[in-house]
Amino acid sequence: MKLAFAAIAAALGLALVVSLERPVQTQASTPLFQEAFEDTSFPSRGWYDGTGATLSTAEFYGGARSYECHFPVGGMICAGGTPSRHLFTPTDSVYVSFYIKHSTNFVGSGRPYHPHMFYVLTTEDVAYVGPAYTYLTAYIEAFGGVPDLAIQDGRNIDEARIGQDLTNVTEQRAVAGCNGDSDGYGLGACYPAGSVHWNSKSWTANGQVYFDNTAGGPRYKGNWHLVEAYFRLNSIVNGKGVKDGILRYWYDGTLIIDSANVMMRTAVHPNMKFNQFLISPWIGDGSPADQRFWVDNLLVATARPATPPAPPGGGASARPERPANLSIVGP
Repeated sequence: MKLAFAAIAAALGLALVVSLERPVQTQASTPLFQEAFEDTSFPSRGWYDGTGATLSTAEFYGGARSYECHFPVGGMICAGGTPSRHLFTPTDSVYVSFYIKHSTNFVGSGRPYHPHMFYVLTTEDVAYVGPAYTYLTAYIEAFGGVPDLAIQDGRNIDEARIGQDLTNVTEQRAVAGCNGDSDGYGLGACYPAGSVHWNSKSWTANGQVYFDNTAGGPRYKGNWHLVEAYFRLNSIVNGKGVKDGILRYWYDGTLIIDSANVMMRTAVHPNMKFNQFLISPWIGDGSPADQRFWVDNLLVATARPATPPAPPGGGASARPERPANLSIVGP
């Protein structure tokens, strides 16, 4: 039947899309905060720890403005500042969506890491914590046009047992690297940073480029795209962390990263909840180009809405409408 339909679709010039995605369990979504980037009165809307921000009237998706991050050559941070941090009601799960567009020469760091862009932090850390060394930081970013979700929990590392697998030994350990593979998604990275170690663990869409250089193509980085990300903390049962956390990433409405059975915390942090969103783009080696990206219509909620934001122009997930007044005559 599928082959017959494929032949019919080909004859009609339609694209047959067969979804191999497993069903995604839904949950009620509660908005936590929204930002339209229409003016710079960010503190009045709950933002703090910022250094100002540049709004563009030339590039925007909705309304009349967007947030602009400008990396000059050699710059490590956005030259015009950022809105920075926003607290929200603590929650076990968090959903983030926004529209993003890159300058035509955008290359990020030019390396397989950086820029860090958007972060979600937890109640285990203070309101002004540095995001690179915490009890848990979740990242939403892209390297070389490849979408990436990542976590780090450097403050949980057992420094006395670096490189040892502690997953079945103790809950006093890190889950994103340095103390073993807690969930089967790999050991993660573990590297010295002064007198301590830092770690990180990443999930990508099989290394596929989704923000590319093909002008006019559906994935062109110089067009607006919708990014959606979701993180759900794993459970704590009988004094142990259970590997049932979730990470998901939608690109223009299509689910491209879907990882369940993820470990983000151990029983040492049974009351951990997400409660802080941070915009703080960072290129540690300095920007190799004078480049920009723009962000618009940010939404932070507890889960993906039943009616999620619409991808630009229908997006990669759009399907052709059902043909009307069509009859198929068989032999």
